[in-house]
Amino acid sequence: MFFGNKYAERIAALREFMASRSIDAVIVAASDPHMSEYIAARWQSVKWLTGFSAEAADVVITACHAGLWTDSRYFIQAERELAGTGVVLHKTRMADSVGIPEWLAGQGVRTVLFDGTCQSAEFVGSLRNALGDEAVLEDFPDFISELWDDRPAVPFNPIVTQDVESFGGIHRKDKIAWLREWMSVRGVDSMLLTALDEIAWTLNVRGSDIEYNPLVISYLLIDADDIVWYVMKDDGDLPADTNDSFYELEQDGVRIEYYSNIDYAFTSQQRMFVDPSTLNYHIFSLLGDIELVKGQSPVILQKAIKCPSEIESLRQTFIEDGAAVESFLYWLENELANGRDVNEWQASEKLTALRSLIPGYRGNSFENISAYGANAALPHYSTPVSGSSQIYRRGFYLSDSGGQYLTGTTDITRTVPVGRCSDLEKEDYTLVLKGMIDLAMAVFPEGSTGGQIDAIARQPLWQARRNFGHGTGHGIGFWLCVHEGPQSIRQNLNPQPLMPGMVTSDEPALYREGRYGIRHENVILCVEKGSNEFGRWLGFETLTCCHIDTSAIIPELLGAVEIEWLNDYNEQVYRKLKPYLAPVVCDWLSEKTRPIEI
Repeated sequence: MFFGNKYAERIAALREFMASRSIDAVIVAASDPHMSEYIAARWQSVKWLTGFSAEAADVVITACHAGLWTDSRYFIQAERELAGTGVVLHKTRMADSVGIPEWLAGQGVRTVLFDGTCQSAEFVGSLRNALGDEAVLEDFPDFISELWDDRPAVPFNPIVTQDVESFGGIHRKDKIAWLREWMSVRGVDSMLLTALDEIAWTLNVRGSDIEYNPLVISYLLIDADDIVWYVMKDDGDLPADTNDSFYELEQDGVRIEYYSNIDYAFTSQQRMFVDPSTLNYHIFSLLGDIELVKGQSPVILQKAIKCPSEIESLRQTFIEDGAAVESFLYWLENELANGRDVNEWQASEKLTALRSLIPGYRGNSFENISAYGANAALPHYSTPVSGSSQIYRRGFYLSDSGGQYLTGTTDITRTVPVGRCSDLEKEDYTLVLKGMIDLAMAVFPEGSTGGQIDAIARQPLWQARRNFGHGTGHGIGFWLCVHEGPQSIRQNLNPQPLMPGMVTSDEPALYREGRYGIRHENVILCVEKGSNEFGRWLGFETLTCCHIDTSAIIPELLGAVEIEWLNDYNEQVYRKLKPYLAPVVCDWLSEKTRPIEI
């Protein structure tokens, strides 16, 4: 027993609840009714139950076992945060990983309870396949409220419409017309959008219902004659600016409904398109006799291919964002050089303050990862407000951060040598950088997937018998989620080809637990590289505009072409940022971007 631990006590209370209903197992998902990666406080049930604070996890509770399933980004964090709770870590995305459905089947479980609003129809289908038709699967929406007394309400924050004419994008009327044409071609009379970033993109609306993500908790139902947005949370006063936004939407034919009315929306549909990966099981169970056409939402790909006006806005956004990061790096170096104490939290707050000065800034795109030394070995380290580590003038400090702007979304990681580095630290630093540069320079045939080029970024590390467990690149939205699909650059099989207009991160890494972590991240735009008798060729344009520190590089580990790329990149950074920097920072950057010898 783990007496005195509030999470162990909450698990014990959940077991009592299970016993009262004769339930063998309960599944608690770190998700919301829209299968979001990041979730509002109301749905952070895994954190409330176990203390595990990362966004990617699912928990299974039985009478004699409590397990948490998460991937390699969070293994170290999970071991720390689950200590004393009695919860066992189950590692996912490993060669010998056993998923929740298969694990439950192996335990002989026959009755399973879950919140169907927070489980996808796809997952419940896999659960049914694993446990068989005789198993009892009970959908109990919001069951956690039976135990969580002060559970937060469904958020309803101010809603604004996106000014696409000023900042880039496509008008919502054109997007709705495109979707209706897409539906007509496929012979469906309605479409239900449940993913929040897809809804925000389609309607050109933004909100703040989820921290760091400019999203609005809602559903969107479209047919040939009507488009209904299920978004209102209560009958009280509207948040600031929302009434004007609703008026704009109504002028474009969008009808506003209460969020909870989605349960009663499906009365006249005959043939509906749904995406089972984001459709929650509870809504799926309400669709009754409607003929469903299932597949990946067309919005996902359309959203990922940025239009020309968005691309132009992004280029300028990354310049302004880069100037803020350079000012931060200058400040950090000078604070340490002058003997002033700086801890991780103070550094994080300084970077946010500098970003907030940029016109159009609307907050950070995720929680800053501000990590010194051994803390950087946790890929998604959460910097504590109090008790964060002091930054000393030795080894590496890692900053992974980004901004949300009216003109786009940014994401950048810089591993900063803050003092003397060991030979091994320099070697690791250079090999990771070599992989990032090689991917940035890659040219590949049209139709290539991220999985086919992932090895380009890993090859320098593999040759040295080193590796990292997470993906190399993720899609990035436009004043939307910092993580988006359908493209990715990772070892996992993903059939989506990379296409011109897609914006993706390039971030190989290396982590030595208990010692340090290194990650270099730029954001890259997929562009055309010409055609010949062998086909059409694609490559990348680097959008990120912030210098790469050369002081920890071992030049002999880089090839001449890689050094030429690095020198050219740093020179361009200085040239582009010079008009945006204070003279003292500009002089500093001039020294930082001096070329290294080939």
